[in-house]
Amino acid sequence: MALQCGIVGLPNVGKSTLFNCLSNAKAQAANFPFCTIEPNVGVITVPDERLNKLAELVHPQRIVPTTVEIVDIAGLVKGASKGEGLGNKFLANIRETDAILHVLRCFDNDNITHVDGSINPVRDKEIIDYELQLKDLETVESRISKVQKQAAAGDKQAKTVYDIYVQYRDALLQGKSARTVKLDPLDKKLVKDLYLLTDKPVMYVCNVDEASAVKGNAYVDALRESVKDEGAEILIVAAATEADIAELETYEERQMFLGEVGLNESGVARLIRAAYHLLDLQTYFTCGVQEVRAWTFGRGWKAPQCAGVIHTDFEKGFIRAEVIKYDDFTTLGSEAACKEAGKMSVEGKEYVVTDGDIMHFRFNV
Repeated sequence: MALQCGIVGLPNVGKSTLFNCLSNAKAQAANFPFCTIEPNVGVITVPDERLNKLAELVHPQRIVPTTVEIVDIAGLVKGASKGEGLGNKFLANIRETDAILHVLRCFDNDNITHVDGSINPVRDKEIIDYELQLKDLETVESRISKVQKQAAAGDKQAKTVYDIYVQYRDALLQGKSARTVKLDPLDKKLVKDLYLLTDKPVMYVCNVDEASAVKGNAYVDALRESVKDEGAEILIVAAATEADIAELETYEERQMFLGEVGLNESGVARLIRAAYHLLDLQTYFTCGVQEVRAWTFGRGWKAPQCAGVIHTDFEKGFIRAEVIKYDDFTTLGSEAACKEAGKMSVEGKEYVVTDGDIMHFRFNV
């Protein structure tokens, strides 16, 4: 599942530095706007200790973690919705992503210029929100003009769609993002082709100095207060410190460095996991001597859909799924022991797969 999170933010907030820490793909990190002209895409492995634990028990030939794509998108400036800077290109790149990681500068450094001359993450967030909302308003008003006549002529579905568009327009005119409009799932389906920028799930990533990496600072507190009604997640990361950690060669060296700055794990690991959850993704495992592998699926998916992640034939010819819970497998130590203890269940097409399930699919093509 090539689901993408787009890293966005004003120029010089640390997007590319963070992206470099996340990925082996190197985005040029320079102290001027628009150094990232083309979006850089990195395929990031999702850290999951469960995979390592299963590998210890099974001793496979290889271990395959699950992944999420991170896209580093060019810095935005005021007027992007009107095509300023790299505006139109920037907005098109965001439209293609599934979720947004909004990086905000929450550190002082006289050597790194700020495009607006001062450090104010609340203002910076509002600038990007405003540009995205303007673009969404343009999209919604264009759709309203197309469906209005059909709605007035008595077309019931057109009337429902028109009413939803109006809800979005009203919210956007009030300076609110589309995600604040709460719709019934069926209504949501009717307008899924809108692809509104401000309807995407968002996480605010506060880029702080090393001293603020554990608890944050006044800039983070101000941002937290300003987004308290959004229900959005806030993550604190010191990108410059993460860059130093990425330079260290061994796991032991990295852990020692983290301990010195008061962290249990790197901000990058937390960010990847948070991005994965932001996309509402979960993981199931397949276990064997050839490989132990993590597979990505959407929360609430049933067994045949999950089988289709491995291969479409698995979904088409699905017969049943043999399921072992992760805790049972790790407690008892093997598939055979789980079978013997009655801890393997046989599930049909209606089984809703849960995070951590160890799956074996039976299918017939």
